Amino acid sequence: MNLVALPAFADNYIWMLHDGRDAVVVDPGDAAPVLAALDSMSLRLVGILVTHHHADHVGGVDALRSRLEGPVYAPAAEVTPEPHVPVCGGDVVELLARRFTVIDVPGHTAGHIAYLQLDGGDTPLLFCGDTLFSGGCGRLFEGTPAQMHDSLSRLASLPGGTQVCCTHEYTLSNLRFAAAVEPRNAELLAHTALCQTERAAGRPTLPSRIALERQINPFLRCAEPTVMEASLAQGASGRSGPEVFAALRRWKDNFR
Repeated sequence: MNLVALPAFADNYIWMLHDGRDAVVVDPGDAAPVLAALDSMSLRLVGILVTHHHADHVGGVDALRSRLEGPVYAPAAEVTPEPHVPVCGGDVVELLARRFTVIDVPGHTAGHIAYLQLDGGDTPLLFCGDTLFSGGCGRLFEGTPAQMHDSLSRLASLPGGTQVCCTHEYTLSNLRFAAAVEPRNAELLAHTALCQTERAAGRPTLPSRIALERQINPFLRCAEPTVMEASLAQGASGRSGPEVFAALRRWKDNFR
């Protein structure tokens, strides 16, 4: 199975998974990169996975329907382009002879979902939209800090080798903030240097891995003493996970 990051807009990635003949895309905000990839690799589009309703994730869905030979799966609790098959946490989607388990991850939006592919002998894949980023997480447009902390905790518990296929190239910006939270985190500093090299060469910093995110991502490290103390210095109301997370998210929203 082949995993491809298709650049879109200024900093989006549309993820394509294909077996050399058939392809699935995740969050196609723009149809043009998908159509170009399908044509260049002579692939059939057999499915679309949508994580949430924002336009940069669904804007290309309708334009792809003329090439689509399968279903569109989208969150049951959100309004996205019709027709689609509504799915929610615990549902299983079958595409490309693989099973994708749906995980509810509210926070960025109220009905945000993620798709986890664990079978087929491949490295586990997580398509998490704008919930978990490398080194960061999505803004809280519709959900609460407690919801997002719970969603991220759920994703952090996945197998360490799981590839994190998020949808924005925000990594270097996120890592600058992470370094403000944990300036002596050796793993973070080493990964920042690696990502700087990748971006200078025009390569994506993604996918990341869950094990790496546990080491470098402050939003997954709310129980770490260093992160907790940094959040308290920024006005956290307490030491619980949601309280630490809320302070970090407020800090990040205004970080420059």
